[in-house]
Amino acid sequence: MKSRTSFGQRTLPREYFVSDDVFRAERERIFYESWLLVGHVSELDKAGAYFLFELDHESVIVVRDGAGNVRAFHNHCRHRGSRLCREASGTFGATIQCPYHAWTYGLDGALRTVPAMTDVAGFRTTDYPLHPVALETWQGFVFVNLARRPQPFAEALPALVGKFAHRRADELRSVHRKVYEVDANWKLIFHNFSECYHCPTVHPQLNRLTPFRNSENDLDEGPVLGGPMWMTNPEGSMTMGGARCAPAFPALSAEERGRVYYYTVFPSAFVSLHPDYVMLHRALPVSRGHTRVVCEWFFHPDAIATPGFDPMPAVEFWDLTNRQDWELCENAHLGVVSNAWEPGPYSELESQLAAFDRHYLRVMNPEPVAVKARG
Repeated sequence: MKSRTSFGQRTLPREYFVSDDVFRAERERIFYESWLLVGHVSELDKAGAYFLFELDHESVIVVRDGAGNVRAFHNHCRHRGSRLCREASGTFGATIQCPYHAWTYGLDGALRTVPAMTDVAGFRTTDYPLHPVALETWQGFVFVNLARRPQPFAEALPALVGKFAHRRADELRSVHRKVYEVDANWKLIFHNFSECYHCPTVHPQLNRLTPFRNSENDLDEGPVLGGPMWMTNPEGSMTMGGARCAPAFPALSAEERGRVYYYTVFPSAFVSLHPDYVMLHRALPVSRGHTRVVCEWFFHPDAIATPGFDPMPAVEFWDLTNRQDWELCENAHLGVVSNAWEPGPYSELESQLAAFDRHYLRVMNPEPVAVKARG
């Protein structure tokens, strides 16, 4: 096992969990400036297929255009700001029409037709396309960035470039999705995912399949953190019975087939790569004390089409584990908001938490944040 250390760090101060000023700063400096994982290309299976991504007052349409390109636009009309669509997902025809005054846009965002504007001096449809949102895909997963001048994806998340390309995750399909409402600060959920110090006590089923010390980190600094854990049964997977739900992905080496790879992608996602499936968690803060987590399970279409295919052993295993974790996170949140709570020391098994905190503070504190604690 690669040696790990938390460099003598202590947990974040209480103010980072209870301060409204900190939460507003997180919104502006992190979530409105970072690449956020919002979905998978398999959700956009034909021209006009779309889904919405929403964060606070921002709403983004992610859509496949007529040429097969995946695009993203702010979900408001350039006329008087009306939302263009309210349904979370669906399929447009060849155009997107505003329900208010029928301004009509192509799937490429260009304004096509406008009623009763021919007499408006100087009006040109080319001046009023939908506002684009920066979008990139990695292994089929869709990222957007709400910043006006976003840092290029490859510069912001260099560790992802080319990583796991042989897994062909762009070919996968989602077979199940669960949404969890967790009464805890979003950072506590990242912290929980980033360590298995708690696994022997809380996750006996998981710890039997991947003992908590069977791990190493190949990414231990920056916005992408994590590494593999090796399973006690190299022919198995992370399921209720420990058996695979589908054949292992064919491009995997023998070593990879006996491991599970866990990574956090700051600030919104956890990617878990199993030998037979991929699991994705997306976590977004609703408030400083509440986080919405969306969990999905992805399998290859060939496996899905196999008679008798059943993903539920994987779904049920992680649903159980998730619910155990959310209870831990909610309990931790109740503690860190106490006026008496003070930062404690990280264990050597919590090096990824220390690394998360270092990156978080670098992003948050290019200059000090004035915080006002509120119980």
